[in-house]
Amino acid sequence: MTAAPSNERLTILKITVVAALGGLLFGYDTGVIGGSQLYFTEYFKFSAAEQGWAVSSALYGCLVGALIGGYLTKSISRKYTLILAAALFTVSAWGSGIADSLNELAIYRIIGGLAVGMASLAAPMYIAEIAPPRLRGRLVSYYQLAVVIGFFIVFLATYFIGGGDTQNMSPEVLEALHKHNVEQGWRIMFWSELLPAGAFFVLLFTVPHSPRWLVLKGRTEEARAVLARITSSDQEAGAELAEIQASLTNSPAPNMAMLFGKGIGFALFLGVMLSIFQQITGINAILYYGAEIFSNALGYGPEDALKQQLWLGAVNLIFTFVAIYKVDSWGRKPLFIGGSIGMFVGLSVLGLTIYTGQMGVISLLAILVFIGSFAMSMGPVVWVMLSEMFPNNVRSVAMSIAVAAQWLFNALVANSFPVVNESTLNQSGFNGALPYFIFASFCVVAMIFVWKLVPETKGKTLEEMEALWSAREDS
Repeated sequence: MTAAPSNERLTILKITVVAALGGLLFGYDTGVIGGSQLYFTEYFKFSAAEQGWAVSSALYGCLVGALIGGYLTKSISRKYTLILAAALFTVSAWGSGIADSLNELAIYRIIGGLAVGMASLAAPMYIAEIAPPRLRGRLVSYYQLAVVIGFFIVFLATYFIGGGDTQNMSPEVLEALHKHNVEQGWRIMFWSELLPAGAFFVLLFTVPHSPRWLVLKGRTEEARAVLARITSSDQEAGAELAEIQASLTNSPAPNMAMLFGKGIGFALFLGVMLSIFQQITGINAILYYGAEIFSNALGYGPEDALKQQLWLGAVNLIFTFVAIYKVDSWGRKPLFIGGSIGMFVGLSVLGLTIYTGQMGVISLLAILVFIGSFAMSMGPVVWVMLSEMFPNNVRSVAMSIAVAAQWLFNALVANSFPVVNESTLNQSGFNGALPYFIFASFCVVAMIFVWKLVPETKGKTLEEMEALWSAREDS
């Protein structure tokens, strides 16, 4: 025996936690915009379109990062791709805080987006390739847990940087605080990311390469050594190594025809659509513009709106634990479908309260129902399925396409939300509720799509998933 089962699990957990820090920075980097945009929008006097570009610019960087990440994870490794992403996170955090124009801010946000795109591809892929099949859903879900922890931490940071509890402050003190936040507070919010980015960069040097990447590169003995650390016996390590080698030997070299063929092409279609549904159901519009929604639609002041964002982060965090502990027992599809129903209910109620002018506690609860439902379904489940549904020899390329689609639609939603929200049709015809009704309708479409077309993947090895698509190719 090379290690006791408890040591094997501890090693896997340590590696997973380090890789999942990429998710924490994903959440932190994308979440910091939620609080800071309240103030830098006023500082720069942005129009709605300029505000949308400032918020969404990073997401176009995410799109490019995901696309080049497919090449990087295959050529320089999953591990070194994450190290590069950590360096870019650091540059972006510093630069965004010193920006003095829309163009400067957008450039540094795009650099951060490149990092998020790379990390969002490489981290779950790396975790899935390290994890044993029986635990893969839970361990990849740790990545999504890290994302929501990142959101919660940054909401907490922006809350305290923005002044903390303002309930008993005099109007004069509130005015001075707001002026400080407009002049300097938003810069400090960006700089607060430097600490987790630096920690991620350093810790990545302590984890091994993915054994599947090592086999792909012909470094068999190194792969065997890594597998010996993360399996319970020499026999299990040898068997898994043989299975990986057989998968790569029996699979033809990847090409475009294969990617869009009957089997793998269908898997790619499912992956792209899952990514799109995760975004067009509105999660990031709520997270990016949550403070503004609380401030404008629900009547909170800017500093109080930062406090309400903590509710979003807390509920997001709590319900992610439901997914972590049930994704490998209940399965991916039941969580996705059940969560979609909850998201539809939350968005519909929120839209109705805004449409009828009855905003208040019910509106806040509706947002929290939506966030909680997403956190136990689309949030983690999509990342789990993307990390496990593609064959070894095309995983990097196929996953990069699916993740790129996710970031493209994330950017489109973030860019268009302020414009749609302030449109005459929305304000006059729907009293401000139109975006939420649109998001709710997409929840229904997503639920039906997964119910009818997406296979259950729980408990299957990555190589068994490959056989599923090969069987479809041959049918």
